[in-house]
Amino acid sequence: MKKIAVFVDVQNIYYTVKEQFGCYFNYRELWRQLSEQGDIVQAYAYAIERNDAGQRGFQQVLREIGFEVKLKPFIQRSDGSAKGDWDVGIAIDIMDCAASANPPDEIVLLSGDGDFDLLLARVSQRYAITTSVYGVAALTAASLIDAADHFQPIQAKFLLK
Repeated sequence: MKKIAVFVDVQNIYYTVKEQFGCYFNYRELWRQLSEQGDIVQAYAYAIERNDAGQRGFQQVLREIGFEVKLKPFIQRSDGSAKGDWDVGIAIDIMDCAASANPPDEIVLLSGDGDFDLLLARVSQRYAITTSVYGVAALTAASLIDAADHFQPIQAKFLLK
């Protein structure tokens, strides 16, 4: 059976789904569909820790589904801007996964961030691992769609209304 590793850019999926559809992403449905395609051997959800009860509850739901939740502190700068992204962490984990002694057959990335295009191209070329991206079509970078072997637009079946 095909081995699948899943990496979720939680902030990106939250904001793009919210902007495009006005609702939330259905992680249970994602898990169900991916499980039908193979064995999920690794699953990481990368989120920002804001010490909010609602977010803690959501993160617990992700854990119950089967994700390992990785948290990074939210940083509020003195100029009012904020920082809190996992791009480098996601990239390192995907490269470690691809280069491991027992790599998956497919790496699934949930994000629309074009910064990941070179990463997916490298994983596909160097390790011959199939790459798939799930993202909101109108808000996913064309370069990321082009870099992936497969693009799955987030549509009604993946939405919680």
